Amino acid sequence: MTARVSMQFAFLKEADKLKSVNRANVLMDGSRRENTAEHSWHLALWAMVMADTAPPGADIDRAIKMALLHDLVEVDAGDHPIHLPQDHADIALKEARAADRIFGLLPSDQGKALWAIWQEFEAGETATAIYVRRLDMTQPLFQELANPSASDTDRDILRAILTTGRSAALADSWPDVYGYATALLENRGHAAPSPLNERLRFLAESDQLKSTLRATTLCDGSRRENSGEHSWHIALFALVFAEHAKRPADISRVIRMLLIHDLVEIDAGDKPIHGNHDPAEQDRIEQRAADRIYGLLPVAQGRSLRALWDEFEAAETSDAIFAKSIDRVQPVVANLETGGTSWIEYQVTRAQIESRVGAKVLRGAPALWHALQAQIDTWFENQRTTRQ
Repeated sequence: MTARVSMQFAFLKEADKLKSVNRANVLMDGSRRENTAEHSWHLALWAMVMADTAPPGADIDRAIKMALLHDLVEVDAGDHPIHLPQDHADIALKEARAADRIFGLLPSDQGKALWAIWQEFEAGETATAIYVRRLDMTQPLFQELANPSASDTDRDILRAILTTGRSAALADSWPDVYGYATALLENRGHAAPSPLNERLRFLAESDQLKSTLRATTLCDGSRRENSGEHSWHIALFALVFAEHAKRPADISRVIRMLLIHDLVEIDAGDKPIHGNHDPAEQDRIEQRAADRIYGLLPVAQGRSLRALWDEFEAAETSDAIFAKSIDRVQPVVANLETGGTSWIEYQVTRAQIESRVGAKVLRGAPALWHALQAQIDTWFENQRTTRQ
């Protein structure tokens, strides 16, 4: 493994810790607190879906990358709920130090480029940063407005945030959203105008992906990963590993593809690559799920995202081939970090790893597979020695 690739893997493994940073707001079903990784995925999806509401001059692809990166500093600095008193100067200092450390894990040129995106968000002056910051105050608001277990105290906090707090700015910058949020809070039962209504339904439905569990665990082995935070992580993998694509790929399209690639699992569930299931039946279930989920959006937008998902599934274009490769690499990293958790559970052989995973990675990102093979061989050799 080259030093450059090793640094890139180190950054991505460190980023995995964001899945263990809990936020103040809950999932839309009220079942648990949202973590910062799945928030970052959802925010990137908001940036993609709400693109035509962005201020003039905003770069939507850069906004999506900004959403993926904006809270990475919380690995060190933690989350700071906006409704509680905070020492903002101290938080800014902690986050700046965290940014230096975390982006400093990458090769210098790449670390500086990603740090610049994060810093642009923090400064909040460009049209792109203004757009992402507006979404960042909106997404948590709707998470809490949907919470079926919200107490009177919770609703009082929301009311304060909307009337005099950070979200009060939405009254001028996004009046349709502000009006609908206020109506929900006061139980006035009024619908959002179209196409906002359809987009909010789609984004609310997408929240369920955070409750779809995968076979793979977090890199620390503490729990199973969910498909929402997985989608965030592999989008970050694509951003970092773009230079290793075998054929030229449009990385912004790849990232968009990876943000939505597992939405069908809301209905179909996760079917582990090493599990025992009928691929044809799974395909039928996923096609029905795609019809329903992308059908929630305004017609033209739904068709566009559905076509992007179909392209990923077909894995014939350069973008889709690279996206599929990245989707296979991330679980390998998690298994190597945790002593082969899901490999042991599913009794995976070295030959199966090569045929089910390696072959797909080699199609799109051979340098990454070559970088991992020695570690994979060592793991299987250790397993063989242990059994003897």
